[in-house]
Amino acid sequence: MKNYKLIGPISQLISMEKVATKGAIKDEEVSILKDMGILIEGEQIHSIGDYLEIKQKAISLNAKIIELQSNYVCIPGFIDAHTHICFSGSRARDYAMRNAGKSYLEIAEAGGGIWDTVTQTRKATQEELIYGILKRANALLKTGITTIEVKSGYGLSVSEELKMLRAIKNANENLEADLIATCLAGHMLPRDFDGDHKEYLETISNTLFPILKDENLTHRIDAFIEKSAFLPSDIYPYFKKAKAMGFDITVHADQFSTGGSEVAVKINAVSADHLEASTEDEIKMLADSNVVSVALPGASIGLGCNFTPARKILDAGGALAIASDWNPGSAPMGDLLTQACILGTFEKLSNTEVLAGITCRAAAALNLKDRGRLTTGMLADFNLFQTDHFNEIFYHQGKLVPSQVWKRGDIVYSDHN
Repeated sequence: MKNYKLIGPISQLISMEKVATKGAIKDEEVSILKDMGILIEGEQIHSIGDYLEIKQKAISLNAKIIELQSNYVCIPGFIDAHTHICFSGSRARDYAMRNAGKSYLEIAEAGGGIWDTVTQTRKATQEELIYGILKRANALLKTGITTIEVKSGYGLSVSEELKMLRAIKNANENLEADLIATCLAGHMLPRDFDGDHKEYLETISNTLFPILKDENLTHRIDAFIEKSAFLPSDIYPYFKKAKAMGFDITVHADQFSTGGSEVAVKINAVSADHLEASTEDEIKMLADSNVVSVALPGASIGLGCNFTPARKILDAGGALAIASDWNPGSAPMGDLLTQACILGTFEKLSNTEVLAGITCRAAAALNLKDRGRLTTGMLADFNLFQTDHFNEIFYHQGKLVPSQVWKRGDIVYSDHN
């Protein structure tokens, strides 16, 4: 017997159904549907329509009818397409030193930086990592984030990367939100590796990649292209092997210097993330490609550096997603909606461009075609905000949080619980 539910009447519903993946969007281009109902069949949206009309259909299907007694705005569930929420330890000292004027090198020499998190994460058990992921992911779910990308990259050896990715897989099996795992073994050359960058990447690709396939731990490979991490010449063979094995590619690109986005375009990556250092050349290159540009305002706020040139990317015709980059070093806030609203203020993005960046375009950045929009056949992932207009969500810059979060057709959070 099929399980049907009807939710409504919804004062305003923003489906994002017809929003293009690329280019600028004006608010007036997106329809605000009024007095709507969402009919759910199992985990998916069966149909959306005028509440009184769809209610008759729901009655004929013997659906459970959930009537809303106040004004609600309904938007797709948020998708955080770039996080590092599998980690152990804190880098609060790094933050204090950075704000006091210390350079990245000085912080690293004092025992901070990525290697500090690697050391602390290696000391953690798999169970401790699982607990940390569950705690952070459940906090994100309450803010409306129903899909969360999670990277490894603080293991930096075959065994430790496996520990992280197994922890992510285990956590995903015990969460309401969906976790999308990404292998970031190419985060930096580990200090304890006896060899050069090329030899490390060969070890990872030859030894780790087959296990990732065998255990179905991830279908995504990432790497940090930067002078302090890996050069383009190091990464091309690594990414080519990953693609030949059927992995999707994503790239930490153009954070402090350019070069990464060019690799992303040439390798036909799904996304290029960061892009704070991108120039007009990189913007055009990305806009002319199918690579989704992912802005990470949390890192800009955490480091006190420029934002991704989001306005220019959109005006050039590019695809722009927005993610939190939640990590213990450069982006410790982890509040996607607040960060997206701040980026919108500084980069002059329309509310619809911000919403697209954390819904349908974020889905594209993860190569997910079953979410990010509210329409027939999509997953029933959506947020209900108790307000009378969707502009209020962005106006309050993250302070207005969902009253209800729905994931795969079930209510997974309510502020009335």
